[in-house]
Amino acid sequence: MEPIERMIRSFLDHLTVERGLSPNTVGGYRRDLQRYADYLSAEHITEPAGITPAAITGYAVSLAEGVPESGKSGGGPENAGGRPHWRHPPLAPSSAARALAAVRGLHRFAAEEGITADNPAARIKPPKPPRRLPKALPLDAVQALLAAPGTETPTALRDTALLELLYGTGGRISEIVGLDVDELSGLLTEPDEVGGLRVIGKGSKERFVPLGRYAKKAVTDYLVRGRPQLAARGRGNPALLLNARGGRLSRQGAWLILQQTADRAKINTEISPHTLRHSFATHLLDGGADVRVVQELLGHASVTTTQIYTLITVDHLREVYLTSHPRAN
Repeated sequence: MEPIERMIRSFLDHLTVERGLSPNTVGGYRRDLQRYADYLSAEHITEPAGITPAAITGYAVSLAEGVPESGKSGGGPENAGGRPHWRHPPLAPSSAARALAAVRGLHRFAAEEGITADNPAARIKPPKPPRRLPKALPLDAVQALLAAPGTETPTALRDTALLELLYGTGGRISEIVGLDVDELSGLLTEPDEVGGLRVIGKGSKERFVPLGRYAKKAVTDYLVRGRPQLAARGRGNPALLLNARGGRLSRQGAWLILQQTADRAKINTEISPHTLRHSFATHLLDGGADVRVVQELLGHASVTTTQIYTLITVDHLREVYLTSHPRAN
């Protein structure tokens, strides 16, 4: 293993063992740092001691401009359709800032552990990504989406349960597909009571999320009429949401279900599992929920993160006023 690869491996081990980051988060660091290692290799930098602030600045430029197959940033050889062949395509400002933050963390760790004599990234400031408001679906679009899978087959019941859970709890996709059957609370034994889920979020923090009537019914119907048939195809997987072979439904599988269901519901806007999380928060605030309650439901460490949703509701209020008040215009 090359010295730079060893440095990166040590850092990833530190994130996993000492900082206790989730596999998904460590996987993101791994992808970002692999891109960094590829860049350094292309620049013929093979030793940690050879990494300079100028090299890191060059890497930051490559994040924004992309690296074509020729190996040089800025433009690239084009295919027959006029599009360049990228070794690494350009990143959005927010993704570039995240990738550079991973590099800064790597070099800070290397300096603190004595792997390198100094920290060449100490003076490198990540670009400040533009503030982008999360997108929320209108309520009628959410209702159309949730009704689209139907309840005729085991997979349809599962898909309805998946979407109701995403919108009804505001959970992250990794939290929802990571649920096991024995983590459900008050679903079958107390049918008239509000149930709930205990989910493990970022930083392995556990939180309780109430489960509303619609989501509760969807999950109950799936547990009774859908999951047993899917489970019979597998080997006793404890997961709540199962794929067609009886194994745990993956994040990629859930994303594909959402895309296919959005097509059936004729939703033409860009949609992802996080869209339902954003819609959950926005609709709660539109309905008068306190921002700190929404913070707790979303599992945000700081209320500042949650307050971005209040900007959406202010825009919504302004729109309603302008279209409804007789003397608004």
